[in-house]
Amino acid sequence: LAGFESNNKYEIRNSMGQNVFYAVEENDCLTRQCCGPLRSFTIRVLDNFGQEIITVSRPLKCMSCFFPCCLQE
Repeated sequence: LAGFESNNKYEIRNSMGQNVFYAVEENDCLTRQCCGPLRSFTIRVLDNFGQEIITVSRPLKCMSCFFPCCLQE
């Protein structure tokens, strides 16, 4: 409603279209608004029982004050 982007959520399906996993992105509103697709994030992948099976983390690597959101690791 306010035009702000929220954390992304994904359904991961097999070739038969059945939900196999769910993935939930975690980061803050300021990061989403300022850095867009270059933002840092953590994604938690859950099975159908809600148990976390893997966590993927992409930190923001800022080595230059001129391009703070352009250097991903």
